[in-house]
Amino acid sequence: METDINIKYLIANRQDKLWGITVTTVGYQQIASHAVYPPMNHPTQYLFSTHKGRTLDEYILLYIANGSGTFSSNKQKNIRLTTGSILLLFPGEWHNYEPDPSTGWDEYWIGFQGDNMETLVQNGFFCEQKKVFNVGLSLEVVQLFRMAISVATEQKVGFQQILGGITNLLLGMTHSLDKLQSFSQSQPMKLINKAKLIMFENSHTNVTVEEIAGRICMSYSSFRRNFKQYTGLSPHQYLQEIRIQKSKELLATTNLSCQEIAYKTGYESPVHFNVTFKKKTGLTPVKYREYYQRNEFHTLNCSEIIEK
Repeated sequence: METDINIKYLIANRQDKLWGITVTTVGYQQIASHAVYPPMNHPTQYLFSTHKGRTLDEYILLYIANGSGTFSSNKQKNIRLTTGSILLLFPGEWHNYEPDPSTGWDEYWIGFQGDNMETLVQNGFFCEQKKVFNVGLSLEVVQLFRMAISVATEQKVGFQQILGGITNLLLGMTHSLDKLQSFSQSQPMKLINKAKLIMFENSHTNVTVEEIAGRICMSYSSFRRNFKQYTGLSPHQYLQEIRIQKSKELLATTNLSCQEIAYKTGYESPVHFNVTFKKKTGLTPVKYREYYQRNEFHTLNCSEIIEK
């Protein structure tokens, strides 16, 4: 790949904006050690002085694929950036960043706007208090940035929708890999994965989350705290989700009675199963079976008619 690729002035029409995310710029730069930063060929509208900083009217994801440096903003000062860091810049906030002279860095970036990102921020997935994400050195992330550069270079019909999809995937990977990195070095993650396997293999029994905590030699309070931090659900909620998913499959694909399914999926009684299932799905087990088995029967009949 070239050492400098700057694609700017990406145009989005009214229909493109309805997609939810439009991309304004994408690029790559390789900054050698002791080189001037930003380089002279940096896009004009994104040009800034490392002494003065700058403010943009869009979001920017900046990935450091090699090297190290520092970042500062109105809210954070001298945050360390290393290989595998992703920096999320928010619109309207003054910021400044630069590579270490001794290392330089390789940077990929993509700039974007749209309602999808505003929704992610409103729902707490991203916030201005956390700008730096540790995703590690990831070939998948690099390939996504390179794909975005290729799409933006060709600008075929619908290119903004493809770029929007790539941006959404980059945001998802940023969120996920950062969480994974925070757990990967810890023993609790291994124990939580073990607990998830125990839940899956024993969901048909009346196993309790307290028993599972004991089987992985963790106090229940620590187990619950670590489990929810890792999965986003409490152990009890996670076990219930497994049971609900298994019961859905049995209702849709077998002729087992609701009572049999209740006991096969670990519920203490058919009444408990019925109440929990309706609360989670909005339908009773009987209504769920009627709806999905009727649709399956209709699909099969249509297939037979087409074949004939």
